[in-house]
Amino acid sequence: LAGAFAWPDVPERLEGIDISHTQGEATVASCVVFGRRGALKSDYRRYNIRDVTAGDDYAAIRQTVSRRFERSQKGEGVLPDVLFIDGGKGQLSSALEIIRHAAGHKDVPVVGLAKQFELVFTEGNSEPVELPRRSQALYLIQRIRDEAHRFAITFHRKLRGKRNLVSVLDHIVGIG
Repeated sequence: LAGAFAWPDVPERLEGIDISHTQGEATVASCVVFGRRGALKSDYRRYNIRDVTAGDDYAAIRQTVSRRFERSQKGEGVLPDVLFIDGGKGQLSSALEIIRHAAGHKDVPVVGLAKQFELVFTEGNSEPVELPRRSQALYLIQRIRDEAHRFAITFHRKLRGKRNLVSVLDHIVGIG
């Protein structure tokens, strides 16, 4: 991975962020973590996205990244060596806006992966990095992205299921 992006060191802690919602409702985010031996499930985090315009993925990413990096500033958790964002240039820019300015973590590389053509976007490059289709680096990035997506969707479905079980009768005193 370090060779594919010309990073000086091999990253030890890789984190991936994904946003999930149904037509803008019940927006949630996930943050998954991978280390040298694979997924570190005890470090996974879920986020309920609040006070964001329905369907605004950019604002949801900003809120998620902000909350994630605020934890590390408080001494909770370890900073990632690389942060992967599910999405293209817009999502990458939203994450970088928080990481570089608000949080001040100037040394954490951030990478975006757009789904349709598996385009890899990096900071400072207007054109995507083209990784060979069968490269181990692309495979690892896809695995992190897919796990973040799975974790976010699972959380979203759970919340949606709870919401759909509520009836107007539940709010009437004496019925239940």
